Amino acid sequence: GCDGFHGVSRRSIPKDKIRVFERGYPFGWLGVLSRTKPVSPELIYATHERGFALCSLRSEALSRYYIQVPLTDSVDDWSDEAFFEELRRRLPGDVSAALITGPSIEKSIAPLRSFVVEPMRFGNLFLAGDAAHILPPTGARGLNTAASDIYYLYHALVDHYSKWDNRGLETYSQRALARVWKGQRFSWWMTMLLHRFPDSSPFDRRLQETELAYLFSSEEALASLAENYVGQPF
Repeated sequence: GCDGFHGVSRRSIPKDKIRVFERGYPFGWLGVLSRTKPVSPELIYATHERGFALCSLRSEALSRYYIQVPLTDSVDDWSDEAFFEELRRRLPGDVSAALITGPSIEKSIAPLRSFVVEPMRFGNLFLAGDAAHILPPTGARGLNTAASDIYYLYHALVDHYSKWDNRGLETYSQRALARVWKGQRFSWWMTMLLHRFPDSSPFDRRLQETELAYLFSSEEALASLAENYVGQPF
């Protein structure tokens, strides 16, 4: 079953046969797609007292930008002008000055959440991708994690039908979940590090600042971030 979070596969499993792990976050990402030159050829993650921001790109002429907003906000609350004004506030001065704005061609708010179901198998039904897990987009692990599910399941099915070897199918859920939880840990860490939480205390903020300072002062910490961002091997 690789039919997404709202598909029938997972919902067909009796509730007493699976366990759900879930966490919601008290904010979402307001995203805007515009036909403008990207502000940078690389992704820019920004943390600011007003909230998180992300600059990304789809092509040399198509930009995708995000800002953290409360879950109570709606798309109608944000004109294009208001969005880009807020985005500029959260970016470094040189990046803000170089930002090219234009009319949005798509605008939406995506709530952030973490979701995992265990096990990822019920009889001959094998769950994969969003049917089994949802990750916050901060760590960019969603598609990568789904791809590893399919990698494990593909090789398990090949072994089953070509060699009558069921070991891959029998261990699929365990192997897939081990990597899923590593992706969840990294996405949770990135989300906690870069966003402003409405109930955070001065102590919490100092911890965020210290974590960022440590990250940029340690080659080992940066290497760990790079390893997890690219994705654990599978």
